[in-house]
Amino acid sequence: MRQTQTLLLASGSPRRAELLRQVGIRFEVAVADVDESRLDGESPQAYVQRLAGEKAAAGQPLALSTMPVLGADTVVLLDGEILGKPGDLDEAARMLQSLSGKEHRVLSAVVLMMPDGRAHAALNTTRVRFGVMPPAFVDWLCRTEPLLDKAGAYAIQGAAGQFVEHIDGSYSSVMGLPLFETCSLLRAGGILG
Repeated sequence: MRQTQTLLLASGSPRRAELLRQVGIRFEVAVADVDESRLDGESPQAYVQRLAGEKAAAGQPLALSTMPVLGADTVVLLDGEILGKPGDLDEAARMLQSLSGKEHRVLSAVVLMMPDGRAHAALNTTRVRFGVMPPAFVDWLCRTEPLLDKAGAYAIQGAAGQFVEHIDGSYSSVMGLPLFETCSLLRAGGILG
């Protein structure tokens, strides 16, 4: 795989950076500051796609309009309700208990903003089913892993992964960056050969 130019990742997520490194993408990081409030009546799909686009657009000035910018956003959707990043450990525990023994969806949107303003976008939906997580495990997880920066209060690559009974879709998408869609966008933008 040949990369023709450097990319700006408009995200401070170490997981997204790890995934890009995993597939050999050269990139720089600049955290894009956007308001993540959901608009009235906005569907979960529209919400996650809008945020990914706003992050990419916010990254353009940081890239000095000389390199493509990648923005991404991920949400967990349970019974039609978005589970974002928990505000505190009590909320994290409630989220984990609500996911226990149930199936949920993870929506990950990716937007590649080119220096000339053209945008390429993709959305991945992955279904994840958790087995029953004992309350003692949830309590332990809240005390031992950093959960406040994770949608749905879990990292599939962390200890919660032992309770993932089934996944239908993209593992990397659940981590926060769907690699198939991301690399397809990079190819469409002429960044990957």
